[in-house]
Amino acid sequence: MPTASSTGTSSRLLSLLSLLQVRRDWPGDLLAQRLGVSDRTVRRDVDRLRELGYPVTAVKGPDGGYRLEAGSDLPPLLFDDEQAVALAVALRIAVGTGAGIEEAAVRALATVRQVMPSRLRHRIDALEITAVESAARGGGPQADTEVLLALSAAIRAAEEVRFDYRSPARPDDADPRPPRRVQPHHIVVRSGRWYLIGWDPQRGDWRIHRLDRMALRTPNGPRFTPRQVPGGDVVAFLSARFKGSSSANTWPCQGEVILNLPAARVAPFAADGVVEQLGPDRTRLRAGSWSWGALAATLARFDAEIEVIGPNTLRQAFAELARRAERAAGTTAA
Repeated sequence: MPTASSTGTSSRLLSLLSLLQVRRDWPGDLLAQRLGVSDRTVRRDVDRLRELGYPVTAVKGPDGGYRLEAGSDLPPLLFDDEQAVALAVALRIAVGTGAGIEEAAVRALATVRQVMPSRLRHRIDALEITAVESAARGGGPQADTEVLLALSAAIRAAEEVRFDYRSPARPDDADPRPPRRVQPHHIVVRSGRWYLIGWDPQRGDWRIHRLDRMALRTPNGPRFTPRQVPGGDVVAFLSARFKGSSSANTWPCQGEVILNLPAARVAPFAADGVVEQLGPDRTRLRAGSWSWGALAATLARFDAEIEVIGPNTLRQAFAELARRAERAAGTTAA
């Protein structure tokens, strides 16, 4: 059974470790004041931490002190209440990221939960987070963790990457194709898919690649000077590209209609459209899409009478959609 002295020493070691984790450099006398012990006791406690595998180094200088360095092995870590809760929440959310770390996240969460005090464990157990995968994913392949790490390292080092890419337009292409070269700038996750945003020096344009389709080659290419994505906002840039726009974060095809529906029935399905109530059963909707045909089809799904306010291109798209519908129904000649 531990004595009061050994219990006090263990408690002090944990306090010392906690202090070393939250600040890069600690003067020895300041540590002694915070712990309420002598400088000699601090030196002995630092030696005990080193014996336990914590890489604590002495900092030279007028004041002297200590620093917790990165080591070759991962020693036990200490978290305060807020950090522990944040870590548990992040691990639960990780299941839906598509980063290929789901099993590891579940094991890490179980480890963290096991050593949590009961007051925190109850909070975590009461937290319900459901990770819903995008329907567009269909349980497809996920990004490889090693690819994520390698690309992140290349971004930090500002080095070009070379990779083979499986294009959905040519899934069974047997012809050898030269590897792609990209200056990587950002890794972004969207709807459970991971994407690399980078500058293609051969095409002189920005490109977006899915990480689960990439097979990296080694070594990396030459270093480059990082540039800024158009507009300076990575999220807005990615959103614009998915809308089919090469510049502003807006749909290239935008129109305005009046639907014979109450606004309350339109708003939940309007996505980023603008809904305006005109009456109990009349709603103005301003919406956009990547093509006029897609916009007409999107608006037709409201299953209500539609009055097109403009532009005329949208009316033409509805006319073409009606002709296709007639042909599909077999009521008119092809």
